[in-house]
Amino acid sequence: MNNINWRGIDLNLLVAFSALMETRSVTKAATKLSIGQSAMSHNLSRLRALLDDPLFERRGHQMIATEKAIELIPVVEHILQLITSEILQPDKFSAQDYQGTLRIGLTDYAELLFAPALFDAIRKAAPHSQLSFCNVDRNNYQQATEAQKIDLIIGSMTNLPHEFDSQYLYTEDHVCLFDTKATGLSSPIDLARYIQTPQALVSPDGKLMTNVDNQLQQQGFQRHIAVGSSSFLTIRHLLSGRNLLCVVSTLMAKLDVFNDELSQCRPPVDIPDFDINMLWLRRNSNHPRLEWLRQCVGEAVTLRLEELRKTH
Repeated sequence: MNNINWRGIDLNLLVAFSALMETRSVTKAATKLSIGQSAMSHNLSRLRALLDDPLFERRGHQMIATEKAIELIPVVEHILQLITSEILQPDKFSAQDYQGTLRIGLTDYAELLFAPALFDAIRKAAPHSQLSFCNVDRNNYQQATEAQKIDLIIGSMTNLPHEFDSQYLYTEDHVCLFDTKATGLSSPIDLARYIQTPQALVSPDGKLMTNVDNQLQQQGFQRHIAVGSSSFLTIRHLLSGRNLLCVVSTLMAKLDVFNDELSQCRPPVDIPDFDINMLWLRRNSNHPRLEWLRQCVGEAVTLRLEELRKTH
């Protein structure tokens, strides 16, 4: 195996061999492959050198295959068929028959909003598959995608590196969420009441300061962040019955995961909207299974958005 001259092996030579076996003529084989006769003659010379066999011997106007060439016919045809069917034209993906694992990376936000809908949609289309939700954020998604072999990600990641491709899903905005009785607040909230009320912060990276604080400082104001957590569920628990206010995404505020009745209104500060995207490794863009998964996930997210926007 170590003595094989791999640099001399060209798959085009197998195609040339197949054409020569079929036509038994250098001229006809060249015509079949749309190349010049001299090029075909060169291919035959290379094949003879590579296989150490004449392969074809001329007798009158016909080329007679050697025993070596005849032995190679089924092998070469099998290799060419394998390349055609399994590499160049892989089988279409059948979700109904798939029994592998589908791995979807979700931020805390995306998991709360879409995990049930994604499970239902994928389970219906691919009932024999396994589904793994992997927690990711904008700081670790690149490493997590490779380490955990994640198929696609849903989140607000921006400025993607070259190895990732993406599809826009929707744009999200913000609301203030609070317990009216515990805070004494009512909608709308002016800037003075907003600053005076202790605030909770959903912070994936643990920082207790955002661009909102920078904006307030430029205006000569400062808010008090009383507590932060990477988990929206933790913050949501804290808001009920406490003098706390939190700015959250509008769709998160609509989640029906608690029995409490928190109030919401537009923030009195300018907080930029953010885009939610689906992203995946660019090198896997054309894989049939992942093409199907992206379509399935995109449709499930769209239906879930319609449900959420109809509430409240």
